[in-house]
Amino acid sequence: MTDVLTWTIGRRLELAKRAELLRKELGELELEVARLEAAEVVFGQWAEATDGGRRPSGIVSPEPEPEPEPEPEPEPVAVTVGPSAGGMRVVPDRVEGMGLQALTSEYRRIMEIVAGADGPVMAKDVAVGLGRETTPGKIEPVRGQLRKLSDGGWLVRTASGRYRPC
Repeated sequence: MTDVLTWTIGRRLELAKRAELLRKELGELELEVARLEAAEVVFGQWAEATDGGRRPSGIVSPEPEPEPEPEPEPEPVAVTVGPSAGGMRVVPDRVEGMGLQALTSEYRRIMEIVAGADGPVMAKDVAVGLGRETTPGKIEPVRGQLRKLSDGGWLVRTASGRYRPC
């Protein structure tokens, strides 16, 4: 009887130690995923600005251009900006009365897909709605975007990992 108890305690301690190592590894993987998501956003912005590298980016110009006439200031939008990739959050925290216009077109499209669904959706469903393949490499960025929308208060993440509008 004591042999079984000793084995049970030993096995539990062994599994607890392994679980801690796996939690640490998961944390490292989540950090890497976050870094890759940030890089994807930056690269996407560059690609959009340069038409996939076919036009100059305008980041470095060979000659200074003349100062353009100042345009009238647009009305301010209440957007909360915090630290993230490049010092600016891609998805602002949602506040009362804030509309989808505060989001980029990609995030607005994701919100439309989630809102148009019959119930909570998975990242795979949103990827299909965006016209992407259902490979892990295409679904994971969508999962990250859904997580950002959820963290910003735009969506609710269910216990099963699905997303629904607030």
